[in-house]
Amino acid sequence: MALKLFNTMGRELQEFKPICEGKAGFYGCGPTVYNYAHIGNLRAYVFLDILDKTLQFLGYDVNHVMNVTDIGHLSGDSDDGEDKMLKTAKEKGQSVLDIAQFYTDAFFSDISKLNIRKPDVVCKATEHVNEMIELIKKIEANGHTYMAGGNLYYDVTTFKDYGKLAMLNLDDLKAGAGKRDVVVVDENKRNPHDFVLWFTKSKYENHALVWDSPWGKGYPGWHIECSAMSMKYLGENFDIHTGGIDHIPIHHTNEIAQSEGATGKKWVNYWLHNEFLVIAKEKNADGTESQAKMSKSSGNFLTLQKLIDEGYAPLDYRFLLLGGHYRSQITFSWPAMDGAKNSRKALNQRIAKILEKTEFAKSLEGVKNIKITQDTALSELENFTKALEDDLSTPKALSILQTTVKNQNISDEQKIALINKMDEVLSLSLLEEAKKILDAENQPKNDVQESNPEIEQLIAERAEAKKQKNYQRSDEIRDQLKAKGIILIDTPQGTTWKYE
Repeated sequence: MALKLFNTMGRELQEFKPICEGKAGFYGCGPTVYNYAHIGNLRAYVFLDILDKTLQFLGYDVNHVMNVTDIGHLSGDSDDGEDKMLKTAKEKGQSVLDIAQFYTDAFFSDISKLNIRKPDVVCKATEHVNEMIELIKKIEANGHTYMAGGNLYYDVTTFKDYGKLAMLNLDDLKAGAGKRDVVVVDENKRNPHDFVLWFTKSKYENHALVWDSPWGKGYPGWHIECSAMSMKYLGENFDIHTGGIDHIPIHHTNEIAQSEGATGKKWVNYWLHNEFLVIAKEKNADGTESQAKMSKSSGNFLTLQKLIDEGYAPLDYRFLLLGGHYRSQITFSWPAMDGAKNSRKALNQRIAKILEKTEFAKSLEGVKNIKITQDTALSELENFTKALEDDLSTPKALSILQTTVKNQNISDEQKIALINKMDEVLSLSLLEEAKKILDAENQPKNDVQESNPEIEQLIAERAEAKKQKNYQRSDEIRDQLKAKGIILIDTPQGTTWKYE
């Protein structure tokens, strides 16, 4: 069986055929770093991680490129709204670049906790403005632009395939070109769907970050950065582009128009989009029920740290996400998190019992060297591979893992090898977590200290700092204790400690 992926361009499952045999290049829209990523945002990066690791699992040499938007952009995909980064910088009394770096670090800390592999290339928008300018020049030379009100616009009616990803009808767009949609505030546009490639004038005076350009001193529109940076690192035609479904109608549609408008050829072969994480339905005062996606703009969002503070491990959340297909909505609720936490705990305990009966109970060194040879084990590995090849079906893959763990026809050593192999993609730290369980069971009780007022005072201060979301102070206390040879152990029941 070959890898099949659901291509949004065409809305069908298609066999993955890379441009270069044995290699796979893909670009994923990264974070806009003006606030913490919420767990809905993080769903997209778990999906990217599954794609990345599945491609590697299947033997591809992967080049995963992701942007970091550290240039302020507006509150929506269109050209209206407020500048998110500038707003945050003013609120905190810091520079936009300081804000961007702080939240960039926070983002990569979050994805590390979720066992997400860092992309091969992480490119910041502020470091690639020259590439954006050069790409805009090509678009302009091909007759797709116009100047109005001091800004350079892309005229969507000059690109005959505009809207093909979102299945928009260009004739309808042309028919409405002389009209103004009530939500569009930019009267300089010839068509409501036109978008800015380069700003020299906006509603903001003294914009924080500006660059010289052929169109005047200013800054790039949001969409152009993805086109410019993906082409720099993957070429003018590459295999896969990913993002959330909310990117389809505007951001990705505009990326295609400007990219193909510049080169005159197909840009991306496969478009993959993940669905939303939504909040569990709530009863309204009138008895009706409402449900909404998680979003920063509505203030309706949770961070990974909030889950940790509530007693959940980051991998509990990863487990929850793997239980749903990336193209299906997942409903978040605390009972759902409880279910994921308990299921993962039970799975780890079963694996610990298997591990205990093997030579790897004391050390996991050498696990990767076990060859999978038993026929029943090979059959389970084949089923697992087929699940991944079926449009990255992690629910099926998880089910096969559970079957493998319980299969009495597979030897314990072969089970350990299979679990290790499957975890290359699932990334739940299965053997490591099982080993921790065994170590905890065998740990002398006096390893965990019963009482030490000074240490317990610092632990209480750290707990309060986390409650107040002062994570810098929380980390300082952990590091202070570690320097004294003291390890903190966070559990759902509270924090204990022991000497290294």
